Amino acid sequence: MSFGLGRGRTLDPGSHGIGREGLPSSDAGRIGPEFFFGPRDPARPFDLEIGSGKGTFLLQQSALEPGTDFLGIEWAGEFYRYAADRIRRHQRPNVRVLYGDAGEFISGWLRDDCVRVIHLYFSDPWPKSRHHKRRVVQDASLHEFHRILRAGGELRIVTDHDALWEWTEEHVGRHGHLFQRGPFERPPSAGDGEVVGTNFERKYAREGRPFHAMTLTRRPGPTPTHPAA
Repeated sequence: MSFGLGRGRTLDPGSHGIGREGLPSSDAGRIGPEFFFGPRDPARPFDLEIGSGKGTFLLQQSALEPGTDFLGIEWAGEFYRYAADRIRRHQRPNVRVLYGDAGEFISGWLRDDCVRVIHLYFSDPWPKSRHHKRRVVQDASLHEFHRILRAGGELRIVTDHDALWEWTEEHVGRHGHLFQRGPFERPPSAGDGEVVGTNFERKYAREGRPFHAMTLTRRPGPTPTHPAA
């Protein structure tokens, strides 16, 4: 099947793409990186990107970090197929792309203390008030991020959207017991003058939009139970 993003080319995720139907039953127990990458050294880093888009960050960063496994999660079917096909064509053994809702996957499937870094770059701002509940950063999701991160793990956030940034700062400010906030360090794969180097960033940079970025480091200790849980 051909899609617009592929410009007529057949998009084939191959073994680099996983649909929700490929996940085990949610009552079969939580999973970790070995489900996607097979037997591996438990100390090997595992990074998660929420909202992979066309897969640019995954493609660039995985080439520089062959010793790290990356799982991208994308809910838009066309972007998922394009990203997974792109990863397959470039033969990145340390990358997989999951088609589905990141919040649902993290809360329902992913096990504790297994992620080194969560990359959240240019997520959908859902600008209408009635859609704010769909934004990635929520009180409950910050508890889930704390749960899945390893000790000292990081949540890295970048956005161009001022209102979403205010929302993020407000929520992060309520959870200083979970994370310590610090400056954002550009990944090695970012180009000159870039923050991360995703397709969305390059598009917005041409429009002259300012960017906001932060890094949240997981504080030690067990994740407290969230009231909504």
